[in-house]
Amino acid sequence: MTDPLIAQARTALETAYTPYSTYAVGAAIETADGTVFTGCNVETANYSNTLHAEEVAIGTAIAAGHQSFERLAVSSAARDGVTPCGMCRQTLAEFCGEAFEILCDGKSTVDRYTLGELLPAAISESTLEGAAENED
Repeated sequence: MTDPLIAQARTALETAYTPYSTYAVGAAIETADGTVFTGCNVETANYSNTLHAEEVAIGTAIAAGHQSFERLAVSSAARDGVTPCGMCRQTLAEFCGEAFEILCDGKSTVDRYTLGELLPAAISESTLEGAAENED
């Protein structure tokens, strides 16, 4: 049986706007109270302005007043087990701890990771505070 969060990520990828790469991605993030927000990637001709599905999902959740999250699911049309990119991992680290669960949709399996596995030694508020102390 498919995890409901994976199912929502799969549905989200159906609305992806990917005219350049044709690599559609969907994400679904579950908040601490069980609310789920979804996102899809939105490409632009200037790739650096492209929005990633994970960014859209977490940004929508934050805009709705949520800042505590339980887990994230990511799926691509290729069902290749795609994981969040480094930039998205760092964004997740702003709001989620190392034990935050990330589900990645593959052809026949769902791989499960923790954020700490995917992004060890993330930049954090304490990292910035340590840097400021070293400047003095």
